[in-house]
Amino acid sequence: MRVTLLGTGSADGWPNPWCGCPSCADSRRRGTTRRPTSALVDDVLLLDLSPAPPPPEVFLGGVGAVLVTHDHADHCAPLVLLARQWVRRHEPLTVAGPPPVLDAVRPWLAPDDPVELVPLAAGDRIDRHGYSVRVLAAAHEVATVLFDVTGPDGGRLLYATDTGPLPEGTIAATRGAAYDVVLLEETFGDHLDHGTGHLDLSTFPDQLDRLRAVGAVTAATDVVAVHLSHHNPPAHLLADRLAALGARLVPDGTTVGAGALL
Repeated sequence: MRVTLLGTGSADGWPNPWCGCPSCADSRRRGTTRRPTSALVDDVLLLDLSPAPPPPEVFLGGVGAVLVTHDHADHCAPLVLLARQWVRRHEPLTVAGPPPVLDAVRPWLAPDDPVELVPLAAGDRIDRHGYSVRVLAAAHEVATVLFDVTGPDGGRLLYATDTGPLPEGTIAATRGAAYDVVLLEETFGDHLDHGTGHLDLSTFPDQLDRLRAVGAVTAATDVVAVHLSHHNPPAHLLADRLAALGARLVPDGTTVGAGALL
């Protein structure tokens, strides 16, 4: 399984174009940009519909299924599907997510689009193109799910954005998973009084401890922080702090491996 991180940023990206904070200023000096978080698995599964175009080397023509966590605009941008329609792709496509996602997507589809809309809720399972996906609960402000993806080669991925501290049922569902890759959100850095359904540098390590305690994260798991905002320290400082927790900071466009590619 190859997982390409099309974006690793939060809704406003990083740097926020309106912001002059030290983290945004550092990103501008270095010429680095983080798009809203999205991932592509083996060029077949697209996780979330980001409003930002993917890195220029990425081709989405082979995507057969799109899994959307929730209907917030940085994760569910239906214009992406209209762009697909404009180039007249006729291959069948599955778009799956909570019912509000399907409500947001439906008006952007032409009557003859070969697109199957599949509602998802925590506890469901969906199998497409050799991939088995378990749907897990998130802790967020709207109907939101997380994805536990097992590939045809046995590689296993946990895609966990957007969420606050993970529900107990989600932790229980990951027992013994021994994920190859975990993409875990870490939105708010040292801004700890945000009061949202997101993680920060206080709650992010707690979730890793909980996942390690049930064997979901092991010494071999590649933990990558995603959904990063400018509330975090400048990237070089954040990378050090994440490394101390057993997690990584990677740029947009990075490909990580699971299963046979490890």
